[in-house]
Amino acid sequence: MSDILEIICASTLSPFWQQEQKRALQDIEKQSQFSLYKNKNTSFRIYLKMENNKLIFEVKNKDEELLNTFILSLSPYRKLIKDYLLMIESYELMRRTGNLQKLEAIDMGRRGLHNEGAEIFIERLSGKAEMDFETARCFFTLICALYNDRQKPF
Repeated sequence: MSDILEIICASTLSPFWQQEQKRALQDIEKQSQFSLYKNKNTSFRIYLKMENNKLIFEVKNKDEELLNTFILSLSPYRKLIKDYLLMIESYELMRRTGNLQKLEAIDMGRRGLHNEGAEIFIERLSGKAEMDFETARCFFTLICALYNDRQKPF
């Protein structure tokens, strides 16, 4: 697998999502496994943005040469992302009230949705790129941040 040098997300985010994005990017920098099937032994710069209800996922090499562009419909993610965002909102509200039992239950549900989002992302890029599950989870976080920015600030 190859290194991800940098991920650039074209968006202005709320403070909550800035923190989530920062954490996902740090996790990817520390330990990510990602490669394109055509370019297995290179380092990548990845550019993520949303346009016309599609995720634009550009992969460039360290010299900024475009290696591949994936344009993914958000349709398979839409309900999942909305449910995930509701879980995060519930989690934040419950965190403020201090009800640990409900907080743990909500967090388990949130993690389940997060895992499902990662699985869909891996499946959508199957045959084009490969990555480990944790990297896919980080990408799902970034997708949710971009999606949420287009909807409403959290």
